[in-house]
Amino acid sequence: MSPELASRLMPLARLLDAESAHRLAVAALARGLIGPARRAPDQRLACRVMGLDFANPLGLAAGFDKQAEAIPALFGLGFGFVEVGGVTLRPQPGNARPRVFRLVEDRAVINRYGLNSDGWRVVRARIAAVRAAGALPGPLWLNVGVNKDSADPNADYAALLADAAPLVDVLVVNVSSPNTPGLRDLQAGARLGALLDAAQAALATAASRARLMVKIAPDLDDGALAAIVETAIARSVDGLVIGNTTIARPPSLRSRHAAETGGLSGRPLFAPSTALLAKAARLARGRLVLVGVGGVASGRDAYAKIRAGAALVQLYTAFAYQGPALIGRILDEISAALAADGFTHVADAVGADLEDQA
Repeated sequence: MSPELASRLMPLARLLDAESAHRLAVAALARGLIGPARRAPDQRLACRVMGLDFANPLGLAAGFDKQAEAIPALFGLGFGFVEVGGVTLRPQPGNARPRVFRLVEDRAVINRYGLNSDGWRVVRARIAAVRAAGALPGPLWLNVGVNKDSADPNADYAALLADAAPLVDVLVVNVSSPNTPGLRDLQAGARLGALLDAAQAALATAASRARLMVKIAPDLDDGALAAIVETAIARSVDGLVIGNTTIARPPSLRSRHAAETGGLSGRPLFAPSTALLAKAARLARGRLVLVGVGGVASGRDAYAKIRAGAALVQLYTAFAYQGPALIGRILDEISAALAADGFTHVADAVGADLEDQA
């Protein structure tokens, strides 16, 4: 099945509950039922970030392929990079179902999965098998969380990071999921510093230099954001992923599921996450790589993130609504926007709006 046909069939997925549809989509990709996109490389979109080569700046965010089951197929859809996970050191079931809700009227989703994970041992075997099968067309990222019952989060993060570093290109420390009690507390001040010290010590023992990033919440105030930026720079972190799902509930939400507990993603997150991204870019002043995620549903959205300071962009919720044909449309729209603004390469547009405001 082509990505275009798969996208045309997306309305049928709504006959299933959101979590069952999610599992079906991953299974279809893992079994090769959705074929690769047929696209010629667009050199305008090629970029080099953190010393890694990307065919384009558009990636799949964590949360879709949680258990690393469909990596080659996801790259085949045209993503420039794929982030699998979040994975935890030990298996855990996550929260009770139902735990995923479509807010169709709002083009949004609320989830409270709770970092359901097969555990690092199982996920590690899947990633190792993919690596053994040959080179991937882009960087592979791994989102790392912590078990709900962890007695020593720093030690658990460190153990997982050290073992994963030789297998992936980028490690993303998740301290911002709203669905694991106490996890967001790890973003704060000294706790984040101690966690990153443990993470860097673990990576120093690894056989390869995986890049290290931190995924933060979109709900941070200015003081908390400034503290995170400075802590990340001081600990030699490569960058920030901005951001995770939000616990806010904008009054504009219309769906009957708007009051469900969990993290909100999709269209309502675009404006606040992009504003936070721009603030982080001004604070970081080029000292961190920034990844923009939240509400991206078109090339226009992705390009706005880039102009706000994102070197790379991710999406998930719009992918779940619109299907795999969305990837090619977004890439074409980014390329057209670059041409319209007179940019030769996508890297030239990173932070362009910040320069205009300055």
